[in-house]
Amino acid sequence: MPSQTKENYLKALYSLANTAGEVLMSDLGREMGVSTPTVNSMVKKLQEQGWVTYQKYQPLQLTESGRREAARIIRKHRIAEMFLAEMMGFGWEEVHDIAEELEHIDSDAFFERMDAMLGRPTVDPHGSPIPDQHGVIEQPAYLKLSEVAAGEMVRLRAITRSSTDFLRLLNSKQIKLGTEIRVLRREPFDQSVSVAYDGFPEVMLSQEVCLRLLVELDAG
Repeated sequence: MPSQTKENYLKALYSLANTAGEVLMSDLGREMGVSTPTVNSMVKKLQEQGWVTYQKYQPLQLTESGRREAARIIRKHRIAEMFLAEMMGFGWEEVHDIAEELEHIDSDAFFERMDAMLGRPTVDPHGSPIPDQHGVIEQPAYLKLSEVAAGEMVRLRAITRSSTDFLRLLNSKQIKLGTEIRVLRREPFDQSVSVAYDGFPEVMLSQEVCLRLLVELDAG
């Protein structure tokens, strides 16, 4: 069975492949915080497992079985996060590190029971889609708040790059999933955005914050 380290590499490969379309050894090493020789050694093990293909001086590619295994790990992680939030009362800023430990439990039945108890949610506490039992991930076509024109009303659906510090910042501003946000104006100098929501008549959000907030236009 895959070791925790292999599983963490697979998750990183999956994330980088979805973001960049291809994965360079240097990018994988940077993501994992390890040296080039260490990355080379692990990639060889993943290749022997049939999870990646690699040719010298070429980008890494996940195989179909590698994608399925990565999706299985992501599924366990996101179900665990949802269970911690919905059933145990943890805040969305608290669940990631605990789920990092739980995802390595090698029992599909354990996570299927969690999933059933939760009512089979489709997203985790940060709005990220939960892969189904076959490893299929439905990626909604959300907009970044930074892309929304002044005057538009949107609803917050997901967070990208949801670090603990960032989620604490959103808590301090009383922004959560489902918050209805009206874009008031954008500052030409630094692309910060003035918004209004839930009784806050005007709040300035930096460009970095707006890049991480994934929204959909409010049909109403």
